[in-house]
Amino acid sequence: MTGQMDGKITLVTGGSAGIGLAIARRFAAEGAIVYLTGRRTEELDAAVESVGERAVGVQGDVSKLDDLDRLFATIEARSGRLDVVVANAGVGELARLEEITEEQYDRTFDVNVKGTLFTVQKALPLMPRNASVIVLASTNASMGVEAMSVYSATKAADRNFARTWAVELAGRGIRVNAISPGPIETPGIRGLGAAAQSDQQLADAIGDMVPFGRLGRADEVAAAAVFLASDQSSFTTGAELFVDGGLSQT
Repeated sequence: MTGQMDGKITLVTGGSAGIGLAIARRFAAEGAIVYLTGRRTEELDAAVESVGERAVGVQGDVSKLDDLDRLFATIEARSGRLDVVVANAGVGELARLEEITEEQYDRTFDVNVKGTLFTVQKALPLMPRNASVIVLASTNASMGVEAMSVYSATKAADRNFARTWAVELAGRGIRVNAISPGPIETPGIRGLGAAAQSDQQLADAIGDMVPFGRLGRADEVAAAAVFLASDQSSFTTGAELFVDGGLSQT
């Protein structure tokens, strides 16, 4: 059976868990070769095993340029090109304005903004015409969410990267789009729970804010990524695809 991404060489940063892992699995199921990155070797190895024989793991931190150079040298040596880049790696934590530390600020911007920028920049020499870049933004970029100002600011930057790069790379035939998930059932969202509020209580409270009345699933974001990565989106660039159960429209 022919998949929508047969023969495509793809990269998913932050592919060890959550949305990144779901995208990697779906890409592989659609016939793509998938390179995965992650900072923790054990988790990355487990992710590669779960994706299957089409997956290649390259350990590294997207905020470290030497790690990115090693990643793209590996892709070039093994595959020679890169058809799809999913800049998914990201971090975030709850902190009200008076609680934000310099360390938290630097880490969040280094991974979410610096990491996204240099991932895409360093991928460009390997990307042919009709290639696709997908930047993971967030509904937080366009909504006020208490205690998430630093994370939200990074995702607003990522959204604007996609908008600007779409114009800059159009002449090269490279599409750049953003996916903005709403609250998705992942280890990351459950890790936000505080001592006074269990992870399940937090997940339930967030789900109640969504018009569909639930958290989204990582595979629902992955389905959107397949569309933007495949030739089905050949005339789509600069777009923001919300996968949020209608949250951003309320």
